[in-house]
Amino acid sequence: MNSWQATALNTAPDSENQIHSDELAKEYGFKGGLVPGVTVSAYLLHPVIESFGEAWLADGYANCKVSSPLYDGETFTVSSEILKEGCHNTFLKNQEGRIIANAESKLIKNKHPEPKYRGDPLVQENFKAPKASFAIWDELKKEGCRAFEFHWGGKDPLIYLSDEGLLPEILQPKGGGFANLCFLLGCSNWILAGNAFMNPWVHLQTKSQNYKPVPFNTSLIAEMSVEDFYEKKGHEFIEVEVNLFESKSKSCVMSINLLAIFKLRNNE
Repeated sequence: MNSWQATALNTAPDSENQIHSDELAKEYGFKGGLVPGVTVSAYLLHPVIESFGEAWLADGYANCKVSSPLYDGETFTVSSEILKEGCHNTFLKNQEGRIIANAESKLIKNKHPEPKYRGDPLVQENFKAPKASFAIWDELKKEGCRAFEFHWGGKDPLIYLSDEGLLPEILQPKGGGFANLCFLLGCSNWILAGNAFMNPWVHLQTKSQNYKPVPFNTSLIAEMSVEDFYEKKGHEFIEVEVNLFESKSKSCVMSINLLAIFKLRNNE
């Protein structure tokens, strides 16, 4: 079993989702602000991309689950085992040696047909998202969601480590690298929060399928559909399907199934 070690980076300390801030996170019993789930997922898949490179960005499938928090500045270790050709299991341990996240990943060359662009209306600048609730999710499920546009590139692209030189070479922005998983999976977080306001909320799991690498300075359109929403043990959950398309060609680059807690149970 191969292993990789690095230092965790909170990539969203100033997010509207204050679960990433020390103050609010501590109110819910955490040690501090949580490292975003999409960042943890990027850590889980880092050794997979090191192994398969651009082939994984074109054909990779991953099921990433975050079961416990990872905190900014923590040293973590990702262990990876190859089950068979093209298939990996990876586990992320915090600095205490406890497994807090895991992923199953594989290359799928004979994929299902890629999702088609629907042409959902793009969000307007003056749109204010309603507060998330079962009623709002039901409305969005029936009537559809707003699409959002995101850009990979620019002067300060989102990366998952403090030193971009530690990223796989094909993901390093200074070299015109492809979009990394923190950004791509992050698009599913952003469109979810853009359609319904949530604070705080917690990313739990993504199941994602790559269709093609995303080159530097590429604009994407994200479309979302509500799949399910429910209550369990006092928490309120939301599950959505998000598809990412190149803005110009409208070809799909990734599909993402996202599960999150949109309302944490009251600790009082």
